[in-house]
Amino acid sequence: MTVCKDTQYVIDKLAWMRAEGIWPNGLRYLWTDAFGVVLLVSLYAESKERQYLDQAEWLVAEVNRVLGRPRGIRIGEAPDRDGQYFHYLAMWLYALSILSRHLPDYRQKGVELVRQIHDAFIVPGRGVIWKMNEDLSSPYPGYGFGALDAFDGYVSYRLLDEKALSREIADMRLLIDRTALDLFITQDLGLGMMLWMTQFFPEEGWARVQKARCLGILDEMWIDEGYFCREPELHHVKFAFTNYGVSVGLQAVNAMPEHVRRLNTFFESYRSGDEYDREAITHVMACSSHFPGYLIRNFG
Repeated sequence: MTVCKDTQYVIDKLAWMRAEGIWPNGLRYLWTDAFGVVLLVSLYAESKERQYLDQAEWLVAEVNRVLGRPRGIRIGEAPDRDGQYFHYLAMWLYALSILSRHLPDYRQKGVELVRQIHDAFIVPGRGVIWKMNEDLSSPYPGYGFGALDAFDGYVSYRLLDEKALSREIADMRLLIDRTALDLFITQDLGLGMMLWMTQFFPEEGWARVQKARCLGILDEMWIDEGYFCREPELHHVKFAFTNYGVSVGLQAVNAMPEHVRRLNTFFESYRSGDEYDREAITHVMACSSHFPGYLIRNFG
């Protein structure tokens, strides 16, 4: 399978989003901005045009200005996007590790962020809390442990700085070893992100188990109209941005290329009729599906 590399699609989409005030000149949202940083650095690596690296640096500065807190980073700028999600922070750490390949100072910035958040989110030997209050003083009411969060942290920490973060990596590895064999993911985006993570350490036991399991479940979730349904029993429920996340995961492990092609085609004309038609997450994830760049281990 050839990984998608439709950079013209991305350039056109970025111009449209900016003209519409959607992104990066819209409201900040950490998940979208993490994928956006990776996208911009990937465009720089592909084109050698410095503007994309400058835009990535500007975006990091804006995230820190708008969402940065004394410890950690808030979920988003909108009033209902309060608190902190660990898996968003882990994706942001991945983005910083990618940016540091060209601007090395960002590696230390990522390490410093880990040291702000790790001990607040982790309950050693039990799990990683999915969502915390904004000041990291306690779990957000109604939220427990995240199923994928230990994997998120393990991968992002190792890619950032294995030596400096050896203690934190060991904490996450213990949790992975406790849960990997029994973990069955059934949500589309969770399946895509787990597949994406398995590419980095493919020979480790958890990665082999989860790769095979996720591909099997996704095979059951494919709807021939051209999309993956939300859950195995929800055949008519579909989201563009989660399908784009599945696409990234499939490209990372070199699987189901025809499904990747078809879902990109399907969602280019699909309209949900709700806020997601104009949400930045939909369109930035579309760019990542059409040009995953540094989301793929061997890119560059």
